[in-house]
Amino acid sequence: MSLLRKGFYLGLGAAISGKEKFEKGLNEMVRKGDVSPAEAREMLNAWLAKGEVKNKEWNEQAQARMQDHVKELGFVTREEYELLEARLQRLENQNKQ
Repeated sequence: MSLLRKGFYLGLGAAISGKEKFEKGLNEMVRKGDVSPAEAREMLNAWLAKGEVKNKEWNEQAQARMQDHVKELGFVTREEYELLEARLQRLENQNKQ
């Protein structure tokens, strides 16, 4: 199993475990009367929304790092390739005339 896949599963397991612990804590607070069920749902939804935002940030950071690594290796982006291809086509068309 690749290191990347292991890391993904580790993160997924931590997220699931964290959610379960958070829900258990909220249920305990509801049971004790510290918060109402509606407040507990709001807290859980807010916690999940923050998790989604953080996940998006991490994905964007990971994508930026990957793009940096690809550039370091000397690869071009699709956009750069398409620009070069269009430029080459223009030059070939000019030479035909």
